[in-house]
Amino acid sequence: MSCPINSEAIDKLKQFIQVCKSNPDILHLPDLKFFKDYIQSLGGYIPELPKMSGPKAEPKQEPEESFEDNIESDPESDLELDMTGCVEPDKLDDNQKMGDASKEITEEESDKADEKRIEAMSQLSEGNIQNAIELFTEAIELNPNSALLFAKRGQAYLKLNKPNACIRDCTRALELNCDSATAYKFRGRAYRLLGEWELAAKDLRQACTIDFDEQIDEWLKEVTPNAKKIEEHSLKKERKKKEKEETERFERVRRAREAHAEAAAKHKDEEMPSATESGAGGVPGMGDFYKLLQDPEIMTAFQDPEVAAAFQDISTNPANFVKYQSNPKVMALVSKLSSKFSGSGMGFPGFGEAGAGAGFPGFPGFPGFPGAGMGGAAPPPPKPSEDDNLD
Repeated sequence: MSCPINSEAIDKLKQFIQVCKSNPDILHLPDLKFFKDYIQSLGGYIPELPKMSGPKAEPKQEPEESFEDNIESDPESDLELDMTGCVEPDKLDDNQKMGDASKEITEEESDKADEKRIEAMSQLSEGNIQNAIELFTEAIELNPNSALLFAKRGQAYLKLNKPNACIRDCTRALELNCDSATAYKFRGRAYRLLGEWELAAKDLRQACTIDFDEQIDEWLKEVTPNAKKIEEHSLKKERKKKEKEETERFERVRRAREAHAEAAAKHKDEEMPSATESGAGGVPGMGDFYKLLQDPEIMTAFQDPEVAAAFQDISTNPANFVKYQSNPKVMALVSKLSSKFSGSGMGFPGFGEAGAGAGFPGFPGFPGFPGAGMGGAAPPPPKPSEDDNLD
């Protein structure tokens, strides 16, 4: 059976199959749906398209909003980018050989590289993109220091919708020649296909500056609207960031001042003795006196109306102490107080070692026992009557 297709058509079919092998994603193009359906009808497998990894039209907000999220969600900063014409990013191919940069190139190798380049350009113009890439690769291996070879191979990769491969070649070309308008041109176009609008605009502007042509200008006009939106968004974001940093700095200063003032006030209070420490009414040593009276047994004893009345009577006139010497409750409390004060080294106020007679101070403010003054001198003893037996 003879082949119904002529040799020229077969050659083109071979080229098409080669393109499909190098970039299977093109089978998802609407124009090639018939071929994709045919392959699948035969049980063939078509790889799924990878998820888009370029910039998104609208920024995604996290469930818990941070400062950055607030900026992104600001109506003034919302981005509405036209992503028409963007393609899926390609994976870098290990077969994209970059040559030996340290190689010393002979004149003969340089001439052969030029011959390969001319042949590759011919194949590229005829649409034989994969053949052109292979020829450019051979030329690069002969002369890895030619910026033009990398830039032109990058152009070929761009025709296969392989922007990342193009960017890699053009970046290498610019490392060899920083003024390569061709490398800036095709790298800028590759960035545009990935949706990297700012980078695309930057490269295309540089290409126009070095060597203006109408195609570069057209591509630059295409990316400028999105690039301008992103630049304005970045400026707003930076402004809000600075405002937040300034607000936080002001808040830190305010908190530091408040903490300093609080510490100073606390230090001042610690230096000034309290009324309890200096004694009620400013009398030195009375702080210790009141501390001793906090004994639970003494507190309980003063809750007894009989004891309270007795000490009230004694505080009015310490000489009345003799009336209660036979009262076990009163004398038990007196004994308790005496032991407390003797243990503190203070001595029981109002009662000397002999008991009554030195004047008994009151207990002002003590629960259930109003005092009659603090540490006042004892009233003078009663004058003897005329019928006392005095010689």
